[in-house]
Amino acid sequence: MIVSTRLKARVRRHRRVRKRVAGSPDRPRLCVFRSLRATYAQVIDDESGRTLAQASSLESEVVAEGVHRGNTAAAQAVGKAIGARALAAGITKVVFDRGGNLYHGRVKAVAEGAREAGLEL
Repeated sequence: MIVSTRLKARVRRHRRVRKRVAGSPDRPRLCVFRSLRATYAQVIDDESGRTLAQASSLESEVVAEGVHRGNTAAAQAVGKAIGARALAAGITKVVFDRGGNLYHGRVKAVAEGAREAGLEL
């Protein structure tokens, strides 16, 4: 199987970031993954290995039907949704994990949406 060098570089950056970024019960990790088609976000407690909240741009209640789900507007909606779901689960502070991606575009939009919803990053 041929794996692109861009993917290898992203995975290498992600491993480097994950050495320092870990979620705990009092401050879980907000993990962002972006594909060409959609944007995904999870709030994870790494000590217990549980996902506490999740949202993606593929969900119809997050992004309206007929809207392109792989753009920054959809990513902002994912950030607002994950923020609201985390607050409903009793989480107010999270550690942001950009997943090896640069902090701009859709990754930044998820973070800004989560801040708008009331999460402290």
